[in-house]
Amino acid sequence: MIIQILLIILGFTCLIFGANALVDGASALAKKFRVSDLAIGLTIVAFGTSAPELVVSVIGSVEGYSDIIVGNVLGSNNFNLFIILGISGLVLPITVQSSTAWREIPISLGVTALLLFLINDFTFSSSTALSRWEGGILLLLFFVFLYYVFLQMKTDILPSPSAKSISTFKTAGLILIGLGGLVLGGQLVITNSVSISNSLEVSEKIIGLTVVAAGTSLPELVTSIVAAVKKNSDIAIGNVIGSNIFNILLILSISTLIQPIDYNSQFNVDVYILIGGTVFLFLAMLTGKRKKLDRWEAALLLGFYLVYTTYLIMGET
Repeated sequence: MIIQILLIILGFTCLIFGANALVDGASALAKKFRVSDLAIGLTIVAFGTSAPELVVSVIGSVEGYSDIIVGNVLGSNNFNLFIILGISGLVLPITVQSSTAWREIPISLGVTALLLFLINDFTFSSSTALSRWEGGILLLLFFVFLYYVFLQMKTDILPSPSAKSISTFKTAGLILIGLGGLVLGGQLVITNSVSISNSLEVSEKIIGLTVVAAGTSLPELVTSIVAAVKKNSDIAIGNVIGSNIFNILLILSISTLIQPIDYNSQFNVDVYILIGGTVFLFLAMLTGKRKKLDRWEAALLLGFYLVYTTYLIMGET
């Protein structure tokens, strides 16, 4: 037990170091190519911080742990939305300068609604599962989303930076080192957290929704907090929204193409919560003079999910 705890601490250290490097490298990349921080957050940062979820879900698919896969994706998305944005917003209110912010949030909402439709077998399959056909639809939409972000990068060209940008080599190095630190740290935390949880005889569903989801979302958590502290709000929210879209369209699709995923309808509650939280975030960004998540709104997100998670855990005991 002591060894696992020490490895978890080491994992947190790697996460913090990796997040700092990734945010610095991503910001430098955005300035170098004169694209918005939001576009970088939605792609490079989101993909990098979603790497632990991808690894865990692919392994879970190969080994047939459907509840772990679905719990990992839904739990991670809810963790991203409620915990990460909640904590980041408490650290510093998240003001999104880019006019594209409100467009990506509805995309995330639409993707989640589509998942609810597909995974409850309203089409394409007769059993309670996410079929390969449905996984193919999600993967196709993932490439459509990437094309959309590419178009945004072309239209949201920023003015040339007045300050001298760092070299391409250093920028690439920061991003690669950051991603490596996040993946290594995430794996250390998740592996040892699951080991500790299994010794406590907690169900696969709860492990997926809590320990695995929180562990694989640690890169997003640390990256978004660091971005908020450095006042890179577009990276902070782009990371969360981009990761949520990646988790559903990319991670679930790849896992499903490997092996159809059996679906436990009890997860519907978590899908509804995710939809409700996304609607709340959208409304929060539209109210007021600026697109901003205030501290009290962040506190509501954080408080709600802490209560829900406590309810889940207490229900198992």
